[in-house]
Amino acid sequence: QVPLVESGGGLVQAGDSLRLSCTASERTISSTTMAWFRQTPGKEREFVAAITRSGLITDYVDSVKGRFTISRDNAKNTLYLSMNDLHTGDTAVYYCAAGGLYGRRTTTSWKYWGQGTQVTVSS
Repeated sequence: QVPLVESGGGLVQAGDSLRLSCTASERTISSTTMAWFRQTPGKEREFVAAITRSGLITDYVDSVKGRFTISRDNAKNTLYLSMNDLHTGDTAVYYCAAGGLYGRRTTTSWKYWGQGTQVTVSS
C-alpha cells in the first residue's frame, strides 16, 4: 500500500494557481512532520516546504516564499500545497514526504514518499 498519494497537478499558465493534496494511508504517517519536494529531469529532488505536526510552524525554500502555502488537515490525514503566481521554473514532479525531522531538507531525512504529481507551467 502506497503510504502517501498526491493529487492536484496539471498544466497551467504562468501566473495561475494550483492546490496539491497528499493523503496518507495511515494516521501514524500523517501525525508526523510532512513536506513537499519537487524534481525536474536530470536534477536532484529539492525541498519546497515543510510543516510540523501541529501545523503551527512552516518552512519554505526561498524561491517559493510568498507564493506557496503549506497546510494540513490532520482529521483528514491530508497535506496541502497552495501555489499562487506560478512560474515556468516551478514546473516539476511534486512529491509529498512524511516521517522526517523539521528543518531537514535532504531526501534521505524523510521516511515515507508518494509517487508524485506533475505540475507543468507554460509561458
